[in-house]
Amino acid sequence: MEATPGRERLIEQFKADGLNVMFGNPGTVEQGFLDAVDAATDFRYVLALQETVAAGIADGYARATGGAALLQLHSGVGLGNGIGMLYQSLRGHTPLVVVAGDAGVRYDAMDAQMACDLVAMAKPVTKYATRVTDPRSVLRTVRRAVKIALTPPRGPVFVALPMDVLDEPNSEPVLPATVPLTDVAPSPASVGRAAELLAAAEHPVVLIGDGVALSGAQAELVAVAELLGADVYEVDSSEVNIAASHPLRRGQTGHMFGPHSKGLVGDADGVLIVGTYVFPEVFPELESPFRPGANVVHIDLNAYEIAKNHPVDLGLAADPKQALRALAGVLEHRLTTRQRAAAAARLDARARERAAETAGQDTDGTPMAVFLRTLAERTGGDLIVFDEALTTSPLVTRYLPAERPGDYHLTRGGSLGVGFPGAVGAKLARPDRLVVGFAGDGGSMYTYQALWTAVRHGIDAKFVVCNNRKYRLLDDNIAQYWRERDIAEHDFPGSFDLSHPEIDFAGLARALGADGTRVEKPDEAVAAVGRMLDHPGPYLVDIRI
Repeated sequence: MEATPGRERLIEQFKADGLNVMFGNPGTVEQGFLDAVDAATDFRYVLALQETVAAGIADGYARATGGAALLQLHSGVGLGNGIGMLYQSLRGHTPLVVVAGDAGVRYDAMDAQMACDLVAMAKPVTKYATRVTDPRSVLRTVRRAVKIALTPPRGPVFVALPMDVLDEPNSEPVLPATVPLTDVAPSPASVGRAAELLAAAEHPVVLIGDGVALSGAQAELVAVAELLGADVYEVDSSEVNIAASHPLRRGQTGHMFGPHSKGLVGDADGVLIVGTYVFPEVFPELESPFRPGANVVHIDLNAYEIAKNHPVDLGLAADPKQALRALAGVLEHRLTTRQRAAAAARLDARARERAAETAGQDTDGTPMAVFLRTLAERTGGDLIVFDEALTTSPLVTRYLPAERPGDYHLTRGGSLGVGFPGAVGAKLARPDRLVVGFAGDGGSMYTYQALWTAVRHGIDAKFVVCNNRKYRLLDDNIAQYWRERDIAEHDFPGSFDLSHPEIDFAGLARALGADGTRVEKPDEAVAAVGRMLDHPGPYLVDIRI
């Protein structure tokens, strides 16, 4: 095969793997590669003004497409900027293929400007990190990285690409990466054992995460939950794993304090865990939250997560869709008439509770509620929501519930700033859909430059700032801290306050080439929805809470 410079052949490899869009921010040590990118056909570079923004847009793009996304960072300084967002992708299992350049292998001994161990920096926030040092293994290494990124448990991978390695002639074959199939079905005996452990439960609970969405197992999950009459709680969950309107869906477990999750599962005598780790709280329970004698079954493709923190009675390293389908089939034949009646009664009770909860709930007249209600009415709920509203999320999902797979993405991982760039990436991936990103005022300021990228590249995403002029989540969390330690309530720390100087979010949007408006009163919210939907381009609404 005729040799061409590695920097050019690398682009052909990316294209062979369907990675035709690269998100990034340029730097000197990548200049030869980026020059080749500029000359390439059928390959698009999406420019962000800072690496955190580029990483957030790539994360949103991957989540919306269901595939991998390509991210370019600038050496150690750019990788450092992006690490917080890469942690978000690691915890959320986003398959990012991250590349960064360095000056070259020939300069390794010099310890010069920007020299650092890129692989060591990337390892804590990626599934796999490596550096190419031989020009004969550039494409081989990239294919391996793509395979690892897309093999469950998915996650970001990192490849350092020295400039002199990419400048060398390369004759490697350009071939698509081979991603192994993981639709592994459990054995009939293990499924039978799972059914035996769960069938007799009088207080069953199902705990789910994004492994359900990844395997497309939503229907199979519902079938098992209804057969058991089990409450369903979302744990490590940021996609639509079960429709929000399903009466057995009980919402999220705690993400901050273990006692909250323990209170939800402590009475269960049969627990089915699917596609998640337990539990993800910042301050988790150290002892098992499950009651003594409870039967616990854990299904996951990620064997590492099974019984990682708490013992289970049966762990199945299997594809959730295959395992749940098989489990539903066994339960259909195994459940007694009495058990079926009890499960049906639990389902009916939850349906009646849900109906009572929703009756009369639409009485909120705050500006945010009016805005959301109007947006739901104008769109019929036909939109994609990227939700980093945090303390305002319950209100967002009341009016824009997460019903269909692909229509809702929730922030994950704990790092702020994914809401606005995530919406940009999702809209780029789904140009046919209305995409609205929600973020708190504090979170939005981490990555506000995403609006500039949206304008530059003609990405018609919409943005909403949930503006309470503070880091409200920190107020809530420190109040819990005070209660646990019998500390008298007092003023919140001044570092949680964002009220002065006042931030003109609509003015910032205009400064970045977009447009926007502020909503302070309920009667302004209806008009703001109309302006946002009718505006031909990125538009931001700043709503006072």
